[in-house]
Amino acid sequence: MRTRNLILQISAVILLFGFGKSEGQLRLTLDDAIARARTGSVDAAVALDELRTSYWEYRTYRAELLPELTLTGTIPSYHKQYSPYMNADGSYSFVANNYLEVNGGLSLSQRIWPTGGTLSVNTSADWLRQLSGDSYNRYMSIPVALTLQQPVFGVNAIKWDRRIEPVRYSEAKAAFLSATEDVAIQVTGLYFALLMAHENRNIARQNLVNAEKLYEVAVEKRNMGQISRNDLLQMELNVLNAQSEMTDCESNLRSAVFQLCAFLDIDSDTDIEPEIPDRIPEVEIGFAEALEKALANNKFAKNQLRLQLEADYAVAKAKGDLRQIELFAQIGFTGMASHFGDAYRGLRDNQVLEIGINIPLIDWGKRRGRVKVAESNRNVTASRLRQESMRFSQELFLLVERYGNQRRQLELSARADTIAAQRYATNVETYLIGRLSTLDLNDSRVKKDESRREYVNELYLYWLYHYQLRSLILWDFARGCNIDADIETLIRQ
Repeated sequence: MRTRNLILQISAVILLFGFGKSEGQLRLTLDDAIARARTGSVDAAVALDELRTSYWEYRTYRAELLPELTLTGTIPSYHKQYSPYMNADGSYSFVANNYLEVNGGLSLSQRIWPTGGTLSVNTSADWLRQLSGDSYNRYMSIPVALTLQQPVFGVNAIKWDRRIEPVRYSEAKAAFLSATEDVAIQVTGLYFALLMAHENRNIARQNLVNAEKLYEVAVEKRNMGQISRNDLLQMELNVLNAQSEMTDCESNLRSAVFQLCAFLDIDSDTDIEPEIPDRIPEVEIGFAEALEKALANNKFAKNQLRLQLEADYAVAKAKGDLRQIELFAQIGFTGMASHFGDAYRGLRDNQVLEIGINIPLIDWGKRRGRVKVAESNRNVTASRLRQESMRFSQELFLLVERYGNQRRQLELSARADTIAAQRYATNVETYLIGRLSTLDLNDSRVKKDESRREYVNELYLYWLYHYQLRSLILWDFARGCNIDADIETLIRQ
């Protein structure tokens, strides 16, 4: 009777798998870890800094399209020097020159989008004070002057910038959103590494408890002559192996906690207790729908469009460099007098017209060669983009298929985990009443542990595919809408 009561008590202890939580632990869910990573991780900070760079580059481009008001001036310019002077007979002499000069001007300029030229309105005034000999003041004014600088055959850089820069900024925003999802992918891997280490520690702890209790039972049975010495030694070996496994699992757990804390910027001494995600989103998405969303949202399609536009621009620029004609025209008024007010009276015409040309007559085909190189590069770019588009579609197809199948795999794995745990519990009871061999008991324990690890791994793969798919198509499955962000608010943070 005493032996039977002992067996029942030991069996009850062995079947108790729960463990209490120590004080000071941080319970962390997968959603919590991802939320922390999106805001506090170094990778998230790098992605935000890259977005800020692209944002200000785009703002700079937009500012270049607007009128620009410029103030120029020299206040003052003092000269006391000798300058060469040619006499009437052709000889040279040096004359003293001692004067003070002040000048300033305002210019309002605007780039002309359709033509690529620049139109500006200028006003300026100059004051010169002769300091040697008969001192005097001289003033010159240009109340208004209208200036046009226009390339005739060159490439219109403004037109191309207006086509390329918005696409570049749109690509940068999509890249930022994808980067935030990539952060989720990384923290998911670290979180499940910790979860697996935590489960392994729990398994090792429970196995150690079971091994010690079973060894006590084996000692009792050996004393009663119910088992062989070999079975007793096997039970003792199981205890030693369980102790060794427990030591390794504790070390692996500390390492996994440290890595996750470092990524989330949490104190490395924090004892994190992960929770197994029990909420699986009900998501069904086909390849056609995923591809449509990816081409509309992902940086890949925007990157392809930008590269194609840049290749076209390189060809247009090379063709524009075959000949260069620059038009410079200025029309306005000017006045000169000894008094400032008189310099704005009796104004005279001030007109300039220049047409500069740069047409190579013999360059041995150098510029034509540049055109051919640009055209060849454009063809190479087009072929490469088609190749990358096919590869992108294939990778997306495989990911959609894996994601669709993983839910079923997860259900099967969960069922197998439950059955293996029940089978081991039953085998423990059977072993305690002497109807199961040690080898069969060990086999059921190994199957129980493998099934548990397989379930955690299948759960990891599900969430990994989930966030990989989010990163590619930038679609929020929970809300049923595109993944977006308030860029202006993020930039100002």
